[in-house]
Amino acid sequence: MRIISGTNKGKKLIMPNDKITRPLKDMAKESVFNILTHAKFVNFNLKDSKILDLFSGIGSFGLECISRGSKFVFFLENYPPVLEILRMNISNLKYSSKSKVIDVDAFKINNDTFEKDQKFEIIFCDPPYKEKKIQLLIENIIEMDILEKNGIIIIHRKKGDSDTYPNKFKVIDTKTYGLSTFVFGKSN
Repeated sequence: MRIISGTNKGKKLIMPNDKITRPLKDMAKESVFNILTHAKFVNFNLKDSKILDLFSGIGSFGLECISRGSKFVFFLENYPPVLEILRMNISNLKYSSKSKVIDVDAFKINNDTFEKDQKFEIIFCDPPYKEKKIQLLIENIIEMDILEKNGIIIIHRKKGDSDTYPNKFKVIDTKTYGLSTFVFGKSN
């Protein structure tokens, strides 16, 4: 597991010893960034963006964002053994000033979790594959109004999963592009 591109390209990330955590693999991460960068149906600039990394684990996605020029990443994680590794990865890459770790269950976020009027260009959600309450999480994000008007929600799911999502977003099923990731396009 490493940083693929940007200022810390090639730097290795510390990995957990347990089998509970499922870090975002480099191939899946690269596919997501290729879609964000090159797909005609996505109009997005990662530079200077604010990112919310839910279920962040060791921080693979958010750290990649910072390496590629994102302004700031909020990491949400509440599994203690992985939380410690996440903090070590942030420290090793010297990204403490460009990030904040919040020890909270992603399903319990509310407007007090973030700064007043905080909004994000990307909200990345990589929950455990067995998690079935994703629609509730998305509805909470909509209600809190923390996604920028032209923001994107990316949800990494197991290939073949068929979750239901609110009609508020244009759903781009990237299984067509060889991924098990769903990208929610611009909000209506």
